[in-house]
Amino acid sequence: MDLNLGNNMNKIEKPWGWEEIVEKNDKYVVKKIFMAGGCQCSFQYHERKIETIIVLKGELRIITDKTQLLLKPFEAAHIPTGIKHRMFGVTDCLYLECSTPELDDVVRLEDDYDRA
Repeated sequence: MDLNLGNNMNKIEKPWGWEEIVEKNDKYVVKKIFMAGGCQCSFQYHERKIETIIVLKGELRIITDKTQLLLKPFEAAHIPTGIKHRMFGVTDCLYLECSTPELDDVVRLEDDYDRA
């Protein structure tokens, strides 16, 4: 048996923190994400991608066009396709994003960092 123990992690710097791709295959992606306190990602939606967020450390607010949800360690939220959303670091926050594999499926509606 050949186990991948995370030796091929791919760290990507972001203006609000960073993310590491822990696993990517044709069925799913797992990312470990750090969101700095007081920062947020773009307000966005996905046409195909589905996400589940699991907080490991800190507090993360998930903001949609209809509601807000505060997640603390070991709490999770599911974000279906088409839901407009953003993550906001209430504190420095470490979380997992488990999703379908469409990494480029991001439609940004608003962005604090002027990304297209």
